[in-house]
Amino acid sequence: MNIKQNITNRFDKTTVESLYSQLENIKNNLHNGIGEGSEFTGWLHLPSEVGESKIQEIEQTAEKLKKTDAVVIVGIGGSYLGAKAVISALQKPFSQQDKPEIIFAGNHISDTYLYHLLNYLENKNFGIVVISKSGTTLEPALAFRLLRNLLNKQKGEKASEYIVAITDKEKGALKKLADKENFKTFVIPDNVGGRFSVLTPVGLLPISIAGFDIKKLISGAKNMEEKLSLKTNIKDDIAIEYALVRNLLYQNGKKIEIMANYTPELKYFAEWWKQLYGESEGKNHKGIFPASVNFTTDLHSLGQYIQDGERILFETVLNIKNTNTKLEVPFDNDNLDGLNYLAEKQVDFVNKQAMTGTIKAHESGNVPNIVIDIDSLNEQNIGELIYFFEKACAYSAYLLGVNPFNQPGVEDYKRNMYELLKK
Repeated sequence: MNIKQNITNRFDKTTVESLYSQLENIKNNLHNGIGEGSEFTGWLHLPSEVGESKIQEIEQTAEKLKKTDAVVIVGIGGSYLGAKAVISALQKPFSQQDKPEIIFAGNHISDTYLYHLLNYLENKNFGIVVISKSGTTLEPALAFRLLRNLLNKQKGEKASEYIVAITDKEKGALKKLADKENFKTFVIPDNVGGRFSVLTPVGLLPISIAGFDIKKLISGAKNMEEKLSLKTNIKDDIAIEYALVRNLLYQNGKKIEIMANYTPELKYFAEWWKQLYGESEGKNHKGIFPASVNFTTDLHSLGQYIQDGERILFETVLNIKNTNTKLEVPFDNDNLDGLNYLAEKQVDFVNKQAMTGTIKAHESGNVPNIVIDIDSLNEQNIGELIYFFEKACAYSAYLLGVNPFNQPGVEDYKRNMYELLKK
């Protein structure tokens, strides 16, 4: 993958060099474990430290759960978004593959969704992967109680064989229950926060159950870890470049970053990215607001605002250079739709021209664009992309002057909610 941008050239060289100098210090501090929140930087060398035995354990557990009709992944925030992002990016639309259906629950409190989910699973052979460090976060705990109740009715004493808990190593309600009921367990590392946890069992187990190669995913992340190592020159480090450009734009009034993709498979990758950056940077009344659009679909709804609305936006475009399919526009004798000028061209070629034309239009309307090129959608390249965004996120947050690894504001709504519920 690589970054294309002409934004740094628009700014005073002294300003750019000053930011490079700050980022060099930030990079050294991050790698030497002396930045704020450094106790939560276990993700930094995770790709190179995931052992073969742990991968085998995850894959063996996945194989057991693959024998069911469906597996429900119970979690919220970082406990499900990373897995959802990777699975959605790699799944073939409309495919009926020989593997269980992957269902996500515990990421909201909708009685309608849960009611129909329970009805759907009533006569199915299903398993549960429940992901929570504490086991008491309301959304996943509520969903897990309902699902476990149904599983107990179906399986009786054997229900525990269909439940995997990914939780704290030694404390918390879920850990206590897992020990009592003899669930298979995996550990959420103490030094890895939820939004950075996709390369731990939190993300790897659901991805493996869905039938994708977690070894290749980790290999891609390891490759990017090496590319962005401490010894990499600051001017050759693409994570540094992305952090620098974002902050240059932020300092000049661009307060909202839109992640744009031109393939619907990346919709949930953008959702993962939004949590990663929103929860890491949005503190002390600072931070770039992360949003996302799915083009060309959203050009017919939000395109007008992006082109002509308030000039507080910039875009980061994910460009998949090579699709895994080939489809040509057929010639039509009547040509009533007027599309014969596209005959025998690849549909992806048409999509790429739409992307190029949109970037030109938005840049002419003072919406700067950063383009991230990804060769193709596969486990290796997604692994690279995940690690790249995690590393750049840490740099960018530190450059803003905030701790990338805490989320004090998340607790405020919980206090109010629990007070109203009379917990």
